[in-house]
This record gives sequence, structure tokens and C-alpha cells, in this order.
Amino acid sequence: MTNPLQKLSGEGVAVWLDDISRERLRSGNLAELIRERSVVGVTSNPTIFEKALKEGDAYDAQLHDLKVRGVSVEEAVRAITAYDIRWAADVLRPAYDAVGGVDGRVSLEVDPRLARDTERTIAEARALWWLVDRPNLFIKIPATVEGLPAITAALAEGISVNVTLIFSLQRYREVMGAFLAGMEQAKANGHDLATITSVASFFVSRVDAEADKRLEKIGTEEALQLRGRAAIANARLAYAAYEEVFASDRWKALEAAGAEPQRPLWASTGVKDPDYDDTRYVTELVAPNTVNTMPEATLEAAADHAEIAGETIRGRYEQAKADLESLARVGVDYDDVVRVLEDEGVEKFEKSWESLLGGVSQQLEANA
Repeated sequence: MTNPLQKLSGEGVAVWLDDISRERLRSGNLAELIRERSVVGVTSNPTIFEKALKEGDAYDAQLHDLKVRGVSVEEAVRAITAYDIRWAADVLRPAYDAVGGVDGRVSLEVDPRLARDTERTIAEARALWWLVDRPNLFIKIPATVEGLPAITAALAEGISVNVTLIFSLQRYREVMGAFLAGMEQAKANGHDLATITSVASFFVSRVDAEADKRLEKIGTEEALQLRGRAAIANARLAYAAYEEVFASDRWKALEAAGAEPQRPLWASTGVKDPDYDDTRYVTELVAPNTVNTMPEATLEAAADHAEIAGETIRGRYEQAKADLESLARVGVDYDDVVRVLEDEGVEKFEKSWESLLGGVSQQLEANA
């Protein structure tokens, strides 16, 4: 029997896991999810690593060696995260080879404290690309204003990029522009474009969380009926923008040179409101040439009971526009929502990174 995740894959949605830990790798769980849950990629972030370091003893031996060597806490974090990412990349290498490098990818984020610093983001992207040294790596760069030229620069050097923390339609268009510019420069630099890929991580559930909070504060019947509409409408219109940009003559010239399009990746797909169906950000965002990266709870929920009944994005653009217009009419300021979410996203990852540094520092002392 075909399970829901196989159906999802059959519709052109790549299933990725939004989690990584050394215990997951050591136990063979990631390999199991590849076999049993159609997983063909992995994303990570500082919060995920912070959680992984707190659980079990999988990191003890490396922490001991790092302490003996006297490395700094920041270098210890790089060594620990690169070890896990390299291992995951090797586990996913068969998937990467099977599809010519489109999937089978693992993402590692630059230090989020650099999100507003273009030059240092580029330098960190180069360093992480060298450190992991796997062709199926994605370097995650945030879609801040300062991140946009870093995205272009990394791609121009042949570094595959996962652009993260995209909330707004305008910023998403700027991200696609940065991708096209980077690939054009990579071509001019003599790189094989077929070896450079990218995804654009468009965040979903956080949009509903912020919009719903504002709708509940407004409190009118009309406002409350719009709860749960913002995120899916926003993502569907992002896919409309993707279709437009990747039908352009500018893209076709790159495609003729061997480039793969920058796929939309639905991120933040775990449902935050218990009143909502726990697979809504999976079943309502089905379209070809996309990625859905899921926390394990969402992955298991989707495997168990997601109803995949074909595409759910194309053909629904007018309703998506109408939903965003309705939100504006009752007083939800879209531009302010996405601005707040970007600022909060950067801040949350910065705090997680600082917490990760603190946790590693404590564990280095404990493993002395």
C-alpha cells in the first residue's frame, strides 16, 4: 500500500526531516526514516543542535577530546555540528546520487549572530563549506537585507545555499533575484551549474501564529473567521511568484546552461495551534518541485493520517489573494507581520546560538 508520504513524494514534494542529532545518526534512525518515511533531506538550526547536546552521551567522547585540545567554545561548536552534518550527508548520499544532486541534502546554518553582516556571513559560509566538505551540503543563510548579497556571493563561488527565514512575498522575490544573480556569476566564473543547488525556506506556521494573535485582539466576528488563513495564503502566493520567476527568459538562459531551479521549501510546518489539524501545513501545500521539511512529530502524523489528494496550491491563487485582502480589511498589517517575524526569527536563532555556546562550554568543563 502507498502511504501518505509516498503519495506526497509522488506529487513532487520532497520530504525532509527538520531535525538532527548524533543519537539519531548513531542509532540508525535517520537511515530508517529514509527507508520507511520517504525522507530525502535534513535541515538543522541552532535550536535543534542545542536540544541534541542536552540529551544522552553521544557527544561525550568528542567533547572530551575538544577539551584536551583546548579549542575555543566557538570552534568546539563548529567541530560538533560539522561532525553531525558530515555524517548525515554520508547517510543521505545514495539519495543525492539517485536524483543527480537535487535531494539528499543536509543544511548547516551560519552563525545567526552574523545575520546583519554581509561580509562575515560570506566568510562563514566559505569556512563551513570547507569544513564539512560534502557535495550534498546546503549552507543556510538568512534572508535578511544583508543576507541577500551573501547568498549571491556564495552561489557565485559554487556553494549550494538554503535561504532561511523568509516570511514576506517581497523578500522572497528578492531571494529569487539573489539566486539568479549568483548563478549567473557562477556561470561566468566557470562553475558547473548542475552541481550548485538552492532552496528557499518560506516559513509557514509562524505566520498564522502572529496573524491569529492580531485577529484575536481585534476580536470581531469577521476577524475571528479569518484565523488560520494567513500562512497558507502567503505560501500559495509565494509559489505563484516562483512559477512566474522560473518561467522568465532570464531563468531559461541559466536552465539551458544546466542549472536547477531554486525550489520553494515549506519550513516551520509543525502546527502551533492545537485547534488546527496537525498535518494542515503538509496537505494544504502540495505542488510539484517543492520541499516540505517537517519536525518528527509532523512527519509521523503525516505518515499516519495525512490525506494527500493531489495538488492544493495551483488553481487557488485568487482565494489566497482574497484571504490576504480580507486580513488587511479587518486591520492586520501584512508588512508589519512579516517584519516582526523576521526580526523575531533572527533574535530566536541568536538566543539559541548563545545558549548552544553556553551549553557546550558547560559540557567541555564536565568532560575535562
